[in-house]
Order: sequence, then C-alpha cells, then structure tokens
Amino acid sequence: MSSQKKASSRHGFRTGESIVYPAHGVGQIVAIEEQEVAGMTLELFVIDFEKDKMRLKVPVAKAEAVGMRKLSETDFVERALKVVQGRARVKKTMWSRRAQEYDAKINSGDLIQIAEVVRDLYRAESQPEQSYSERQLYEAALGRMARELAAVNEVSDTEAVQLIELNLNKGPKRTPKTAEDEAETVVEADEPAEADATAETEQEQAA
Repeated sequence: MSSQKKASSRHGFRTGESIVYPAHGVGQIVAIEEQEVAGMTLELFVIDFEKDKMRLKVPVAKAEAVGMRKLSETDFVERALKVVQGRARVKKTMWSRRAQEYDAKINSGDLIQIAEVVRDLYRAESQPEQSYSERQLYEAALGRMARELAAVNEVSDTEAVQLIELNLNKGPKRTPKTAEDEAETVVEADEPAEADATAETEQEQAA
C-alpha cells in the first residue's frame, strides 16, 4: 500500500520540480509517497516522464546514489553549447565499442558528456550520412540534451533543438573540403596512450 505524503520536499528535491534521472532524462516530481515494504516504511519520489509516458518511483534515500540531480544551472548549459561547437573527437576503435561508450555517456545524466555525443555524431549536409545506429544514438543524445535545455530555458523542445543545431553549425570544421580534411576533423584519439593501446590491439588482431 502506498500513501501520498503531505511533505513537499525531501533531500533538497521538492514536488513539482523538474529533475534529471540518468537513464531517462528530464522528469517531474509529482508526489512523495510512503510505501510499506517488509514491515518498513519507505519514502518514494514519484517521477513522471511526460515524453516517454512513464512513471518511476525512486526511494528518497537512494536518489543521490542513483544519480538523480537538479537541472543544470544556466552557465553549465552554456558550457554544453560550447562543447557542441567544438571539433569532433572520434577514437579509432571498433564501432561497437564506441557505440557502447556513447550509450554510457547518454545514460550518465551528465549534460557535458551528452553534448560530447551530440558533437561527435553530428553530420553536416556536406558530410557523409550517418549509419542507422549512429543516427539512433545521435537522436537519443540530441533529445536528452534538448529536453534539459528546454526545461532550464523554459522553451519548447523544438526551440531547444534549434538552439543546439545553431551552435553545432558554428563549428569552423563542419564543412570539410576533402575526404582528408574530414578525416582530420572527426578521427582523433583522445590521448596518445589510448592511440598506442589501440595500435597494439590492431597489431594483435593482424597477427
């Protein structure tokens, strides 16, 4: 049995507030409930994710541990928009591994990491089209980022997407002249050590 509490806040979160839950993005706390579990009373945040038509109940005591957080501050949103203006950084590893890394970033709940996925998977009209899986990940990241921007700036999701795309197109390297230029733009190891490790792996595979 569950019963809705009169309390309007717990652990710094309050009912009616929009929050970010790592695995699902922006949601709204609609209630705080008490539920009896094995003879113990458990407090739960009831969170609605309107976009996904989903309701989630998160134990109040575990909210911080699972990564639930408040919406980003305006200056942090500006940082994320600066990230998407930057040069794409794509490791020279197998797509399956990169896809896992992108998925982990999207579900991290970290706006900067999500912005990095948007930046790395974006393709301008002058660039080759994305594969289906790349497109799926790009749209997932774009959607997550746009929903938080929309909530912070109090605009529609559509307006938030337009703002992100405007910043993506500010990047000076979005219109490569040649295939070589494009490769230099988007294929780059994050660190020399990682590039060396990748080279060793490729040598092992060749052997």
